[in-house]
Amino acid sequence: MRRLRACLGAAAAVGLAAAGTTALVAGSASGATSALGNRWYAAAPYLMPLDNDPPDPAAIMDATGLKAFQLAFVLAPNGGGCSPTWGGTAAVSSDTAVQSVVNTIRAKGGDVSVSIGGYGGTKLGQVCSDAAATAAAYQQVITKYGLHAIDFDLEEPEYENTAAIKNEIGAAKILQQNNPGLYVSVTTAGTADGTGWFGKQMLLEAKSQGFTPNNFSIMPFDGGFNGAASQTGALTNFNQILQSTFGWDQATAYAHEGFSGMNGRSDTGEFFTQTDFQTVLDYATGHNMDRFTFWSLNRDRQCTPADNGGRTSGTCSSVAQNSWDFAKYSVKFAGVTPPSSTPTPTPTPPGTGCKPAWSSTAVYTAGNEVSYNNHNWKAKWWTQNETPVASDWGVWQDEGAC
Repeated sequence: MRRLRACLGAAAAVGLAAAGTTALVAGSASGATSALGNRWYAAAPYLMPLDNDPPDPAAIMDATGLKAFQLAFVLAPNGGGCSPTWGGTAAVSSDTAVQSVVNTIRAKGGDVSVSIGGYGGTKLGQVCSDAAATAAAYQQVITKYGLHAIDFDLEEPEYENTAAIKNEIGAAKILQQNNPGLYVSVTTAGTADGTGWFGKQMLLEAKSQGFTPNNFSIMPFDGGFNGAASQTGALTNFNQILQSTFGWDQATAYAHEGFSGMNGRSDTGEFFTQTDFQTVLDYATGHNMDRFTFWSLNRDRQCTPADNGGRTSGTCSSVAQNSWDFAKYSVKFAGVTPPSSTPTPTPTPPGTGCKPAWSSTAVYTAGNEVSYNNHNWKAKWWTQNETPVASDWGVWQDEGAC
């Protein structure tokens, strides 16, 4: 849809809007204070501050000990132009709503990173004339909010645009140079092989420009994944891609690798529970990975019982949970023990019992349910002799394990 060991200096710099100049110290008019340690920026879950029923960040901080938030998403204006907006509609230059969220978080000792891009919408790299112009637009965001961290979420449809990716990677390099200590993550789509062709082309562009961010993160969901084992397998494969692309050894590649998951039910009907998050967290910390984040805090709460598991929502997870259960895994990645709370309810995913077995000769119409390979499936439209398999465009919708 939509992420460290060393601490940033207390006088972390924030660049001026001109792409070639370094600039101001912590304590700007935007309310910035001294930076958190890099580990916190690496653990910041995504939060949409203006959409998807935004939760109160102060309440999340109190309940979990979380300190860092990844605010999403900065895009080009819907009407065109090379200036930053929230979601294509709210100009950063005149923003007060997101600034209020930032101020609330900082007043409690936390901080924010801002994510640019995401899935869909028009990205600044697509419309700005070159890397310098793209960087100047993002510099406005850094200066406005006194940022110590920024995330480049490069995915559909932008990462299929060679010129746009060249602008984004070039802009990231300029911002990194002009804002000493700036924590920079680059997030892209994940596949079972690590990342796809366009993700690999993005890495090659970074190599050609001599750009190395704090991490390259993949999103191992919405691609036929099934629980934590498939995700850790993708992370292992992505590590090998980083090694072969940049000439790094395994440890160096892991030190520049990140995970960006999706809590609960994904867009394609995959399920990732608290147990899955713990498994991936153990893998990330065990391999000294650089980032562990997820989409999103807006979804880190239980749906109403009638909806649990039956849909993918932007405002709840569709799995059994206490509010902010998934945020606690980010807190653990940052090296902090979350406050104790009531036990998480035992997950009771939909379709615990298997539906009638799929038959290659039967005719199925929209809404018919079957079981195949220990998963329940629902037909989206008329079908016959089409094997159930997870696919964005396929006839079958995966309803989870049975």
